[in-house]
Amino acid sequence: MGHRGRGDRLDLARPSVHKTSSLATRKGSEARVASRFSHDRLLMLGIVCIVALNVVTFAQAYPETFRVDSGCCSTRVLAKDFSAYYVGAWRLFHDPANVYTSGAVPDGGPVILPQPESFKYLPSFLLVVSPLLLLPYQAALVAFDLFQLLLVPAIAFLTYRLVRAKGAVATLVVTAAVLLQPSPSLQWGLSVTYFWQWGEGQSKVLETFLLVLSFYLGSRSKPALSGASLGVAAFDPRFVLISVPVFCVYNRGKLWRASVGALLVCAASNAPLVIPGVAVGFAHMVWDSGLSTPFYYYSYIPLAAVVCFTALNARAIARMLTSRKEGSSPSQGL
Repeated sequence: MGHRGRGDRLDLARPSVHKTSSLATRKGSEARVASRFSHDRLLMLGIVCIVALNVVTFAQAYPETFRVDSGCCSTRVLAKDFSAYYVGAWRLFHDPANVYTSGAVPDGGPVILPQPESFKYLPSFLLVVSPLLLLPYQAALVAFDLFQLLLVPAIAFLTYRLVRAKGAVATLVVTAAVLLQPSPSLQWGLSVTYFWQWGEGQSKVLETFLLVLSFYLGSRSKPALSGASLGVAAFDPRFVLISVPVFCVYNRGKLWRASVGALLVCAASNAPLVIPGVAVGFAHMVWDSGLSTPFYYYSYIPLAAVVCFTALNARAIARMLTSRKEGSSPSQGL
């Protein structure tokens, strides 16, 4: 009887040990959650600051949209780069044979002084900007800039979702490289690349958004939508070509569906090429300017995005290339 009583007293003492252990575990878990939450808040604050600095650069560049000058990298005085999109979109619907014709054409189209820039993208881009023809030229330029400015937080969010597993430092570095590219200048504000992106009404933020969106959709196992986004981004094929390895990594296992989606969207959106005048003009433009055009400041925006995501996925790209090489080599038994 006495022995059983001592055992009972020992058994009664055990639950308190278990309770203490579980309480310590729960407190440790809560502390880790609180630390992670605080860490994420600081990370989001850093990203918000980067986006805010881009908005400041937009404000600094806004007066440039009204100036008539030689821009950042030319000796000729021309209208802003956006003039090529605006005039090209009008010509696509009213004078398709002259979509790729340089300068002013007496066809009743918009008069933009001293003369519009030349259009050098695939015609799919003209379908994207064609709704802006409902606005006067200057208002359309500002509206296009504002539309792309709204894409900056979206790019920041997509970048965060794609890179956060690599750590806070990597996330902030990639976000700053893509969305700010700090390069202070007395004339051109905090970022030379973004100053001229906004000042010229360029399209590089839209291009960057489509590329990063394609990577994100691939990472979320949505290959058809990932391919469709890449297909729309192909209006400037230079950046699509160099982003193919990253596209393949994010769509591994479903690359066939992603590739078909990209090709179908690219082909469908460039249907205007079946118009004889557009096709001939495009061929002449490629022949005259070559396959590459000068690399202006704003071109570093999508380039930085592709380079960053290529670096982050370098090991996966190397493994993919190695496995394909091994798979294509003859078997040792043959």
